[in-house]
Amino acid sequence: MVKKLQKSVASKASSAKKSASKASPDTESPLANAVKDSAQQIWQAGLGAFNRAQAEGSKAFEALVKEGVTFQRKTQSAAEEKIAEATSKMSSMATDISTKATGQWDKLETIFEDRVAKALGKLGVPSAKDINALIARVDELNKSVQKLSAKAAAAPAKPSAKAPAKKAGSPASKPAARRAAPRKPSAGSTPA
Repeated sequence: MVKKLQKSVASKASSAKKSASKASPDTESPLANAVKDSAQQIWQAGLGAFNRAQAEGSKAFEALVKEGVTFQRKTQSAAEEKIAEATSKMSSMATDISTKATGQWDKLETIFEDRVAKALGKLGVPSAKDINALIARVDELNKSVQKLSAKAAAAPAKPSAKAPAKKAGSPASKPAARRAAPRKPSAGSTPA
């Protein structure tokens, strides 16, 4: 397009010169010549400006592209910073909420356990602590029974020659068996 414009300008300039050479200087006034010269200079200045703008336009365009890339990088990094900041804030808020929720859940769980323990206590159901105490007590009693059984088994192994053997079903042997058998402890007593 620029070449077409330049060709048309060149053809108009050459036709203007031909017409100026055909016209006689006597028929044209000096004012008309001054206006023609002035118009021609304006036209040529416009063409020169257009040519310069075309030459420097690509340079200006490249400079604007570079500025645009720089601006884009700056805005993109600023946006990424804002996003990172918002992400960290959201993470801290989520952590805080999670901590608070866990604390509330623990409180609720403790209240529930206390109420269940009270209800079971009112019904007479023993707690885990009571059952563990009973197990320990039964273990102690079993050890005591085993010791007494071992002593009782060792004592009849040596029969005395003085005492006559008694029948197992006779009434005299029953009190001796009662004395040798351990007593069952009552619920409130502790084993000796």
